[in-house]
Amino acid sequence: MAIMSIRVSEPDKQQAAAVAEHYGFDLSSVTRAFWKQMVREQRIPLNLGAYEPNAETLESLRQGEEAIKSGTARFADADEMLASLKD
Repeated sequence: MAIMSIRVSEPDKQQAAAVAEHYGFDLSSVTRAFWKQMVREQRIPLNLGAYEPNAETLESLRQGEEAIKSGTARFADADEMLASLKD
């Protein structure tokens, strides 16, 4: 078994520990799991790209912006909007 130490800012360590704890882990367990996944997949398992919304989301955002600018509403009230979600 090898021992490893890493340098990280105290705020980053505390925030990462809180995330790990939320899922029932400690930082050592998460680090070991990361290394095992890297070996198993033969890649660095990180998503380094920026999130790109899909076409449907972009269209919904455009429609929302348009409705805000024009002052028009797609629904008369909240009940009508919620009812449309059940369709």
